[in-house]
Amino acid sequence: MIALLLILVNVLVSYKGFKDHAFFDRYKFSVDSIRLYKDYKRLITSDFLHVSWTHLLFNMLSLYIFSSSVEAYLGSAYFLLIYVVSIIGCNLLTLLIHWRDGDYSSVGASGAVSGVIFAAIALFPGMRMGFFFLPFFNIPAWIFGVLYVAFSIWGIKSKSDNIGHEAHLGGALVGMGMALLIHPEAFAQNYLPILLITIPAIVFLYLIVKRPHLLLVDNFYFKTHSDHYSVDHKYNEERVTRQQEIDRLLDKISKRGYNSLTAKEKETLKRHSRSAS
Repeated sequence: MIALLLILVNVLVSYKGFKDHAFFDRYKFSVDSIRLYKDYKRLITSDFLHVSWTHLLFNMLSLYIFSSSVEAYLGSAYFLLIYVVSIIGCNLLTLLIHWRDGDYSSVGASGAVSGVIFAAIALFPGMRMGFFFLPFFNIPAWIFGVLYVAFSIWGIKSKSDNIGHEAHLGGALVGMGMALLIHPEAFAQNYLPILLITIPAIVFLYLIVKRPHLLLVDNFYFKTHSDHYSVDHKYNEERVTRQQEIDRLLDKISKRGYNSLTAKEKETLKRHSRSAS
């Protein structure tokens, strides 16, 4: 029932986004909006938006196929926990990798769906998994997991397409990790395939954080980056902060009048006005 409710919410929110571009822009994942404006709700809301009916249908069909086994095995509450935590995990990894790419944005439930799929793989690594484009060909789930992680790592490093590989990888790892925390016996029973899936991904994440230059991942704000870019980045953050302060003061004036400002606020407004002139 939780899976069906999530599908319904995805359909309704996505449909609203299809019709209302302002709504879509307000709730999509956006690096600048999250980093500079602290609009953290986008870490959740972006996963309920999609760019097209095809995008939505593919994600919801995948969610429907894999949700039943996970929800039935762990229960609805734990299934919902895996879904929500996978959303956060996929978007945090995306934010980490695109930390300095302010224009980067994304939408879609792929990260959360990957979390559900890899929770199922952790619990049932021997189940057979097929492909939409090859309906009569299937492989053990753990082999699919290894190939999926390898493809995601290649996609992140190569930047050769417009797919959110970062979200896929982040959601997959968090979903698998949550399933193992909820049902630790699964690791004892299936430790070999789980390690084959997770070790390459963990090594890759370590390199992203500690050795980003080796992977040509240059978006995480790192102390080894040039001073010129650091100063420019700092200036942009200060500019946004200054504008937010001006907006707050102007909003206060419009509601209560200029005399409602404190002496310090009046001085702040004058200082900002002089710097902008």
